[in-house]
Amino acid sequence: MADILLFIVFPYVAVALAVGGTVYRYLTNQYSFTSLSSQFLESELQFWGSTLWHYGIIPTLLIHMAGFTIPKVMAALHSTPETLYMAELAGKILGLMALVGAGAMIVRRLTFSKIRAVTTPADWVVLFLLFMQVFFGMWIAFGYRWGAVWFLHAATPWVVSLATFQPSVASVTALPLVIKLHFLNGVLLITIFPFGRLVHMVSFPVSYLWRRFQLVIWTRRKVI
Repeated sequence: MADILLFIVFPYVAVALAVGGTVYRYLTNQYSFTSLSSQFLESELQFWGSTLWHYGIIPTLLIHMAGFTIPKVMAALHSTPETLYMAELAGKILGLMALVGAGAMIVRRLTFSKIRAVTTPADWVVLFLLFMQVFFGMWIAFGYRWGAVWFLHAATPWVVSLATFQPSVASVTALPLVIKLHFLNGVLLITIFPFGRLVHMVSFPVSYLWRRFQLVIWTRRKVI
């Protein structure tokens, strides 16, 4: 019963809240679709944290999505020891980049009082969940090797069963606790998606590809 609630009911509720909440937020306050950058308050640590985070997490998310959507292709890509070793190494490097980046963003908000003052409770929750999601992922990567292969036989059937409205928990019930926590933490991130800064992910700034660079000039009155 607990597995059904956690791995069937909870994901459906999470997606419903994410979609419904995002649409409602857009209709009522579309100008809030922003990451609310605090770069002008502190830029150096923000640059390194944000860069490591994005360059680590985006490829990782794309690889996970490929495992869900094109599992046969991913299985073929990891069908030799060489490619499997490369996938393991790349996954660990990307994960460490994301983990260090998330840690830097947390330290930044704890260290600088001006940034801490503009950080909302929702921001802290999102940062904590993002850090824990990568932390669990790294735990799995180092503790349960060859994830590029067994992922396709454990996580993919579960996600596909949910997406096709034929829910089944058979592939996840016997998994170790840390893997289940990784899945559930991900579902929790989907649940809170429309209530914090993560919502900026659905407002891709296409015009940034061709607009001119923005020039910011500080002006101060001369003291006579």
